[in-house]
Amino acid sequence: MIACSLGEIAEIVGGTLSKEADPEAKVSGGVEFDSRKVSEGDLFLALKGARVDGHDFVGTALEQGAVAALTTRDVGAPAVIVPCAEVRPDDNSDLAASDPTGSALGVVAGLSKLAAHVARRLVREHGLTIVGVTGSAGKTSTKDLIAAVLRHKGETVAPPGSFNNEIGHPYTVLRCTQETAFLVAEMSARGIGHIAHLAKIAPPSIGVVLNVGSAHLGEFGSREAIAQAKGELVESLPDADHGGIAILNADDPFVAGMRPRTTAKVWMFSAEGSPEADFFATDISLDEVARASFVLHTPDGQQHRVRLGVHGAHQVGNALAAAAVGFGAGMQPEAIAAALSQARTVSVNRMDVRTREDGVTVINDAYNANPESMRAGIAALASTAAAHPGARSIAVLGEMGELGEESASAHAELAAELVKHNITDLVAVGQSDAMESLAQAAQQRGIATQSVADSAEACNAVEATIATATPPPAVVLVKASNAQKLWVVAEQLMRTRTLDSQSKSTNENEAR
Repeated sequence: MIACSLGEIAEIVGGTLSKEADPEAKVSGGVEFDSRKVSEGDLFLALKGARVDGHDFVGTALEQGAVAALTTRDVGAPAVIVPCAEVRPDDNSDLAASDPTGSALGVVAGLSKLAAHVARRLVREHGLTIVGVTGSAGKTSTKDLIAAVLRHKGETVAPPGSFNNEIGHPYTVLRCTQETAFLVAEMSARGIGHIAHLAKIAPPSIGVVLNVGSAHLGEFGSREAIAQAKGELVESLPDADHGGIAILNADDPFVAGMRPRTTAKVWMFSAEGSPEADFFATDISLDEVARASFVLHTPDGQQHRVRLGVHGAHQVGNALAAAAVGFGAGMQPEAIAAALSQARTVSVNRMDVRTREDGVTVINDAYNANPESMRAGIAALASTAAAHPGARSIAVLGEMGELGEESASAHAELAAELVKHNITDLVAVGQSDAMESLAQAAQQRGIATQSVADSAEACNAVEATIATATPPPAVVLVKASNAQKLWVVAEQLMRTRTLDSQSKSTNENEAR
């Protein structure tokens, strides 16, 4: 971040300094809420969580090199002290659920004020371009592709993983420095007004809306409400005369319908051949591990071949959105195509495709799940298995969260996707009503189905299925919402084979 004195920070966040704090001391690093990750010159965020209170770790953070802490109480150490925030009854954040006093909310409010100050200074004084990305599915993958493109033009900051909420967003903003040319900000929402709030912290000049699906349906109540929330991003953009660009998915009617909600320049992208598209793909094909190749078409009439290194047919639309951002940033189409072709998976547990030495391919897409991303994952499983005629295709699926009253039916509907793509096996992980609905629907449709309680049983079920299969080897998809932590299955499937190989090699050496 821009170096600021503690006195300046206190003024920016509306706080006071503890008696131990030196007003002239400079915070020259970033901000950090994990005391184990604090570096020299950082500001430590004393967040109160469900299990631990960051105020208890201020001393550790200072020993690690923090200049001071951002706190809501006097901790007998250098600190910027902010007031606790009022906890609203309608606040559905994890912070509010474990923070009845408003301590963590107070720290986050201060963090947001600091991030907003830094973002505006960097835009005004150093020409920082802020790109906002939202959508019900694909935000993180698209954010990674956009960052991969923009890094070919200038220093780019993008959040690690899905740092897209009221904590992760300002945290990412404060990673920017005077040398940062682009900030790619992933923006999520649990209700109306959330994206508008994030856009006020870091005002974007380019906004990308990918899709309006069923994620968080239980919180919003309808797709129309989700569209209202996602469209807050394009409403936050400056007008076309002041550099605002809205990049919208022409293949999603809810997103395409956002055009009247902005005065920015509007570009449409389409992976399905929409005649409204400014950026579109033709000649799309997938290789043996579902990596797409296509011809990129840009508004100036240029055409360039793109060969993606990320997996899944759904990545074509994500890549088109990234191409539009690069074009808006002044990059040439040829350079954009080359950058997209060089991009690789960055965020963990997202379409991470690996092949064991016995030929079994494991697709680890277990970080998150909703009906739209589940369909994309199943399609990727099918296309990867199709490259190996006769291979078993095994879907290891866990629960999709935050679907509300639609949960049971949404899970049952996945059975139709499994049949549509000729998936041979389902391992349904978990004993909720939703997972029982999926397992029953799959069995009724003739899919070989195993219901298991947890990740350990899931690993055993997959290995048993592989052991009974005839060559060629199987392809395994592991996918669920983040809370299910199903990536453990993917990791264990890869680790088990490695350990077996090492054991075999050791035994052979001993025999010699």
